Amino acid sequence: MYHKTKPYRIFTVFNYILMIAVSIMCVVPLIHVLAVSFSGKSAANANLVGLWPVDFTVDAYTKTVANENFIRSIWVTLQRTVLGTLFSMGIVILAAYALSKENARFRRRNMYIWLLVFTMLFSGGLVPMYILIQKLHLMNSLWVLILPGAVSVWNIILLLNFFRAVPKEMEEAAFIDGAGHFRTLFSVYLPVSMPAIATLSLFTIVGHWNSWFDGLLYMTDHRNYPLATFLQSVIVQQDFSKVTVRPEDLENISQRTVKAAQIFIGMAPILIVYPFLQRFFVKGIVLGAVKE
Repeated sequence: MYHKTKPYRIFTVFNYILMIAVSIMCVVPLIHVLAVSFSGKSAANANLVGLWPVDFTVDAYTKTVANENFIRSIWVTLQRTVLGTLFSMGIVILAAYALSKENARFRRRNMYIWLLVFTMLFSGGLVPMYILIQKLHLMNSLWVLILPGAVSVWNIILLLNFFRAVPKEMEEAAFIDGAGHFRTLFSVYLPVSMPAIATLSLFTIVGHWNSWFDGLLYMTDHRNYPLATFLQSVIVQQDFSKVTVRPEDLENISQRTVKAAQIFIGMAPILIVYPFLQRFFVKGIVLGAVKE
């Protein structure tokens, strides 16, 4: 067998070593950020913290949780992520179901698909988009973070290919039993497509949670910033006057430890959610990618 040959065993060992090295490179920075967030002011400012806290303290987390701007940004991001994922996945599922039908059942199907693909290749531009948002009076609203990116053409293409792999006999049996399209979608297609839907939902959740540019662009009031925009303002722009703790709160703690605490709290929800959806990830991407 090919898996018993010497070259294959060498490749397997090399592959394991490479994956372990990549995993360590991904995990070590997270451990370092966590260690800095629990370290004292002097050790953090002197860059003496490695992978273990020095002068252990939770003051950075206390000040972070007490910062109303930070808590408000988390709430905005939670609303955006939940509503945005539900709204986007609803559109993706409905569009993918319709576009997965053959031309004989859905006339002009190819035209609609090419119109969607065209939007992936060409955009109206940032300035026209900004003007449109202003004309629609969506500035500083939660919906400005949800509606512009609600239709993900890439997710629609992935899911429609998955739907096309569902045996037609199952759909025909549902129609024979008197089910309509909506009943067939929710009773037949969705149950067998959970790996793909969970995978695309994970993509959407991470996208909403990490998105910062639209908040910076469309939110003129920093109190409406989502979490990613809040962190970008703190870490990149160094704008401590608007979106971080007050100067008097930093007498006994370091700005570095506060930023580390905010970063870790910001990424903790995704780290918690991901393991529950990871088992769907590989299966959801592979299934439907190859058609017979």
